[in-house]
Amino acid sequence: MNGSFRLFPIAGIDLKLHWTFPLILVYSAIQWMDPHGLKGAAFGVLLTLSLFACVVLHELGHSLVARKFGIPVREIVLLPIGGVALLGRMPRRPVQEFLIAIAGPLVNVVIAIALVGVLGFGKIPLDATQLFSSQAGPSIATFLGWLLAANVSLTLFNLIPAFPMDGGRILRALLAMFLDFPRATRIASILGQLIAVGIGFFAIRAGNFFLAILALFVFLGAGRERAAENARVLLSNLELKNAYNKHALTLAPGDSMARVIDYLLTSYQPDFAVVYGGRLLGVVTRDRALGALAAGQGAGYVAGFMQRDVFALDSGLSLAEAQERMSDAGALVAAVFEGERYLGLVNMDDLREALQIAAFTQIAEERQRRAEASIQ
Repeated sequence: MNGSFRLFPIAGIDLKLHWTFPLILVYSAIQWMDPHGLKGAAFGVLLTLSLFACVVLHELGHSLVARKFGIPVREIVLLPIGGVALLGRMPRRPVQEFLIAIAGPLVNVVIAIALVGVLGFGKIPLDATQLFSSQAGPSIATFLGWLLAANVSLTLFNLIPAFPMDGGRILRALLAMFLDFPRATRIASILGQLIAVGIGFFAIRAGNFFLAILALFVFLGAGRERAAENARVLLSNLELKNAYNKHALTLAPGDSMARVIDYLLTSYQPDFAVVYGGRLLGVVTRDRALGALAAGQGAGYVAGFMQRDVFALDSGLSLAEAQERMSDAGALVAAVFEGERYLGLVNMDDLREALQIAAFTQIAEERQRRAEASIQ
């Protein structure tokens, strides 16, 4: 995700922090400093860091279940409003999506039960002022009570049946057990937007600015989910053999890197296949070419800089399948083959361009159908 930096890996998954994350720490420090001074500010920061540790565990719950189903997890990113686990692709089987989605809230349920056990075992007194309130002074009871209330709230909030919360994905998974995936997505996203509108009206009447922003976030998230599913349906109807560049510039292994730089300057092509006798030997990407230029090796031969291990795709795949396989492999460029015969290269930008063209074509066809219907 843009604007984030890597902290450390956890269970083999990169944990990243968005640059805006410190804002929530500053807010917490100010909130607790007013009644309790510097000690309160430090306590507020500790509470927030502990809460986000629970958020990390929540996202890790999603991630580990996703990996059990063979779905790669690129990273977990912490934002001021929470965390997000970025999956390489979304599960297409309803049971898988259900289990992945519910794993996060279940983690918070386990944490809440553990906190109740600690409070009970330690016979720590707790009252309502220690739940989400900065009026109670910094103490172990306040810390445990606040964290307990936070995990309960996280569970309930994430179970709201609206995208992009877990509840929206749980609802879609349940609907998809009886309906096709696009229709299940459409119903779940519309319901999510209706819930968002209701929350928004309540927030405006109550004068709750934060809740209004949250409602907007939910409304837009539901719309994005529906758009993503529509895009997948469009890509499913197109074959890879119609998306690769049939007129791409190619290189010979004896060409110099200077020729690659010349191609980059005079064409829009970012990647170049190295071909000999109709056989693919490797690929020279823009990054490799620019790296050679920066190192003063522009006179070197292409064979010394090309990427020899190139991800391969069959031309009969749909663009949706090609996109998922490239995401799984972390491949930005792939070679398209028809049997043993090399056809050309395709990258993620090609797939996005194909999607745009398909979307505009669909809109034009829909307008034409409406025009013909109005004439009749």
